Amino acid sequence: MNPIHVIGDYRAQLGETPVWCERSHSLLWVDIVAGKLLRYWPKDATRIEVRDMPDFTSAVLLTEDAGRFLVVSQTGIALYDYESSRFTPLCDWPEARDTRPNEAAIAPDGALWFSSMDVNAERQVGCWYRLAGPHARPQKLLTAQWVPNTLIWWQDEIWFADSLNGCFYRAAYASGSLNIQQRYLVGGTPDGSSLTRDGWLINARWGDAKLVYCDLGHASPEETGALALPVRQPSNCTFGGDTLNDLYITSARDGLRQPQAIDGALLKITTTMTGQPARRFRL
Repeated sequence: MNPIHVIGDYRAQLGETPVWCERSHSLLWVDIVAGKLLRYWPKDATRIEVRDMPDFTSAVLLTEDAGRFLVVSQTGIALYDYESSRFTPLCDWPEARDTRPNEAAIAPDGALWFSSMDVNAERQVGCWYRLAGPHARPQKLLTAQWVPNTLIWWQDEIWFADSLNGCFYRAAYASGSLNIQQRYLVGGTPDGSSLTRDGWLINARWGDAKLVYCDLGHASPEETGALALPVRQPSNCTFGGDTLNDLYITSARDGLRQPQAIDGALLKITTTMTGQPARRFRL
């Protein structure tokens, strides 16, 4: 395997949702607990910008406008103009303030999908939502989740996970709801995932210090290998770089009694796999 590189000195309490921006050749990710957006330019190895975000910002995603990003937070959904640092609210958080957003991604049709969870991860009150454009309202798709994670579209099906249940789900979207087709128990705690162009799902296993490779071409998410990591709590991953074969991995220090110096770091490894470009929210 190629060496794993530690990027920068920032150590996140809860690093999450790495997104590669092809237009700017930069990586964005968030620290949910600290309320920060981080942005890294690989061609300028010392350049990492840190911006303040609203409470419990779980994702900053791409839009059709290169200068504006979609922010998913406990305050609601907003557009963020990076140059001016100005927020334009789109809609309020659709639940009580004792929940927060978790996973978020842009669907193939340009809609935003995002999940909610109990702030303390103690109640089974999480939901999945869909927001189809800047003038729409969030549409509730599925209820009774613990910690909804991973959101992958592959061959007309949707894959997601519930971390506390230790499960992956294969589902279909139809008639305004997310319909579960199959449930798969997996080992450990599945967190965020990335997908290669040929259908390999790469899943971060929280607490297990590894990434797991799954082939979605079978009847179940068959685990075919794993990559050991130097961080205890990997949280998510995405492909970036000019050829989309650099795998960036976020991690967290949150909950560790004795975190090591590297816990919470952003990691990078150059692979022989090729990822998929990040989708953009349709304005």
